[in-house]
This record gives sequence, structure tokens and C-alpha cells, in this order.
Amino acid sequence: MRHKLLMIEDDARLANMVGEYLEQNGFSVDRMADGTSGLARLAQPVAGVSAPDLVILDLMLPDIDGLEVCRRIRALNSAAAHTPILMLTAKGDPMDRIIGLELGADDYLPKPFEPRELLARIRAVLRRHDESTQDDEGEKTLRFGSLEIDRNGRRVSVAGAPCELTSYQFDLLVALAERAGRVLTRDQIMEAVRGRELEAFDRSIDVHMGRIRAAIETDVKTPKRILTVRGVGYVFARQQN
Repeated sequence: MRHKLLMIEDDARLANMVGEYLEQNGFSVDRMADGTSGLARLAQPVAGVSAPDLVILDLMLPDIDGLEVCRRIRALNSAAAHTPILMLTAKGDPMDRIIGLELGADDYLPKPFEPRELLARIRAVLRRHDESTQDDEGEKTLRFGSLEIDRNGRRVSVAGAPCELTSYQFDLLVALAERAGRVLTRDQIMEAVRGRELEAFDRSIDVHMGRIRAAIETDVKTPKRILTVRGVGYVFARQQN
């Protein structure tokens, strides 16, 4: 299947170079030069043109800040709200990356970057999404008290109320839930979702865990479902209400 990408990037030279490289590697790429046109493309699909499978979003845009674009994508009242987002950030600015993850980005890549690394990141995000939707092994829905995780439908609910998670956060939650009661290190969690390798001092996994807790826990200050094991990692509790 030829995946369609939407690249929101105001640097025409970079967008053209990266777009051509990705197209040479089997992708179809739409390029938008600002946040307004990118949001319009997602919110109002063009007749006869399929929706993008992933958004490549630059942080520095001429009209709307990339972080705000990310927030607005996640707030869309359509399936586009769940489109995976890979954010391009300024090198050496970890706070922007953390904020981007908190707003719903699935991954980030600092500039300047090698096109091959971008390609690898895109493939990893799409692979996680595609393979998880095709996973028919075992029980389709995981249930822990009032928490339900529909693996095939990629939906999470607590007491019937839907929980909003990014594609990557959903995969992290499933990885933990499938290993309930087992303490996992950050490296083991990242390996379980077959994502990018954990970088030294990378806080992204903790940011994602915070977002998941905010969605599924009654009180994030005293979590009952995802517990932190100091100096080790996380464990998903077997017994829940």
C-alpha cells in the first residue's frame, strides 16, 4: 500500500528535497507551506483525494506555531484527529519536543536531520499503526475493571467514556496491559512497541506515560493503573476498579 503523507513545512527547498526523497521511497507526499493550509487539508478532505496517513509537522511556521497546529489537529471533530504526527523541532530544544509530545505528537526529529532517519521514523510510526490494527491474536478487547482497551478498534474507554490517546500512546498502553503485573524498564517498553531506540536522557517515554495516565486514571497524582517503579520503569496493575 502506498501511504500518503502531509508535510507542513515553510522551507520550500527542504520540503521539495525531502518530498522527492520520500516519493522515491514509495510514499505520496502533499506539501503545505503554512499551518492554515495544512489544517484545511485535514479538516476539509479534497474530493477524490485520500486522507493522509501521517503528518510531518514543522515547529516553526510563518502563520501558526507548530505546537498550536498539533493541538488543533488533535481537537478536530473527525477521524483526522487521530492521524499520527511526526514533529520537526529545532536542534537542542528539548522543551519544545516535550510540549509537542504532551499536545499529541507521536514522535519528533530534531533539525538538521538525515532524510534516511526521517524515513525510518515514518516507517516505524506507520508500522506500529498498521500492524496493531491487523492484530487478530487472542482476545480483541482487554478489560481491567472499568477500563476497556479495544485493540482492533484502537479505542480506550473508562466506564464507557472514551479516552483520547495518540496512536503511539495507544500502543504503549497495550504493551503495558498485555504484560500486566510485570515491571518493564523504559527500554523494554520502547522495544515492545518496536519504536525508535531510547536516546540517553530522553524524557519522551515519561511524557507519554503522563498523557496516558491523564486519560485513564481517576487521580493522576495517585495512579492505580500505571504505577512507577522508582529506578526501574513502570508496571500495569492487574487488579483495578
